[in-house]
Amino acid sequence: MNSINARVRAVGAGVVVLFIALFAQLNYLQVFRASSLNHNPLNTRYVVEEYESPRGAIISADGATLAESVPSKDQYKYQRLYPLGALFGQVTGYFSFTYGTDGLEDEYNSILTKSSTPLRLPTNLSQLKQLFTTQPADDDLHITALASLQRLAAEQLAGRYGAVVALDPRTGAVLAMYSNPSYDPNPLASHVQTRVEAAWQALQRAPGAPLVAAAYRQRFFPGSTFKIVTASAVLDHRPRLARRFYPYSSGFVLPGTAGQVLHNFAGESCGGAMLQLFTVSCDTGFAQLGLGVGAKGLASEASSFGWDKVPPLDLPGVAPSYFPPASSFHYDQAGLAKSAIGQESVQATPLTMALDAAAIANGGVIMTPHLLANVTDSQGTVVARYHPKPWLVATSPATATKMTDLMLSVVNSPNGTGVAARIPGIQVAGKTGTAQTGGPTIETWFVAFAPVPDPQIAVAVLVENQPNGTEYQGGTVAAPIAKAIIQQYLLGRAGISAPHGP
Repeated sequence: MNSINARVRAVGAGVVVLFIALFAQLNYLQVFRASSLNHNPLNTRYVVEEYESPRGAIISADGATLAESVPSKDQYKYQRLYPLGALFGQVTGYFSFTYGTDGLEDEYNSILTKSSTPLRLPTNLSQLKQLFTTQPADDDLHITALASLQRLAAEQLAGRYGAVVALDPRTGAVLAMYSNPSYDPNPLASHVQTRVEAAWQALQRAPGAPLVAAAYRQRFFPGSTFKIVTASAVLDHRPRLARRFYPYSSGFVLPGTAGQVLHNFAGESCGGAMLQLFTVSCDTGFAQLGLGVGAKGLASEASSFGWDKVPPLDLPGVAPSYFPPASSFHYDQAGLAKSAIGQESVQATPLTMALDAAAIANGGVIMTPHLLANVTDSQGTVVARYHPKPWLVATSPATATKMTDLMLSVVNSPNGTGVAARIPGIQVAGKTGTAQTGGPTIETWFVAFAPVPDPQIAVAVLVENQPNGTEYQGGTVAAPIAKAIIQQYLLGRAGISAPHGP
């Protein structure tokens, strides 16, 4: 009998221990793990709940709705729509039940799913009914980019692969950022699973990698646009080189090679001091300038201009531009000479090139690039606002002033490579680039800012896969696009004396 009672007591004690353990585990899950379990991507209930509530809208600086939630009349209750489709696809990103989020939808998910509208207690029956039947409105995201400028960028690329990035150099505000090919986020936001998967697979196979925006996620040979960094390095580290006269030549024998010759574009002959070399984009002269500055000086200058750093743009997946470390040139002076003209293994995103132009425009300071302008609640009240802040000091104000003179010469001189960017009544400073790719095609570039002396816009234009011919250059292909962007932005804002800020 005693043994039976002992067993009963043991079982009872075991049950009590199990209940205590169960109680502790439930409290642990409910108190300490609730948030992580709710947000676990394997928790489909949490994902479904996101679709059962509206998200805030994304709105351009000129009032265009780029993303919004509308009633869907299906199990998810709300459908995400992108009224301008591919025009802003690589900026807004997508909100997909299957593939998650990207772009601004990802970067500002917490804002787009949050309501800052204060709860007001009902004072009558009608308000009480509304309190229990109305879905609270989430905050709206207002960005700095202009739909009108974005549309112009797409029109100017005219179906050609490439990218346009325009910034306000004084604040870092992104005014336009368009790449072709782009993609329409609407199929990815569909509630029809077969349509979503078909769209995703098509995008994975699409040429040009539209999900990997050329403007800020892909890198290209910058060609002679990199001479902005090389010339700045001369002024910052070896200023006497800027006054040295380099003999006219159509080719330069690269050091440390068995007679390998670096030729100018189209076999042209050029020479002179740095001003003349920069104006006509003389490769043989700038290769020698790069050697004169040295690997340490050139790599240091590139770092100051943001190379090998991820630009802090408020989008996921931003790629850094690449300049090799100084140590890599210890036994490769030929590589240093070619790197000084933006070739060899030098790689840039259009975003970086726009930031480098903006650095010169802004007295040597690169402002943090950003798309966020402000956040408003359902009443239209601004509840948060972006405040511009510096990112890097690329160079000194004195060097920026001298570089501005060089870039003005590119556009204004009769033999300048950027004459196609001239705008009557507006002083444009620019630099062309025509990059060899190692294949049958070239990349054409133009970077610029205007108006001098009060720059309000900096632009980088890349047009890819151009024929390797003398009529296809940065000055003939990309410069007219930059001109159109600058002209519309400045003259379309009731004159060039518009107030500062996005």
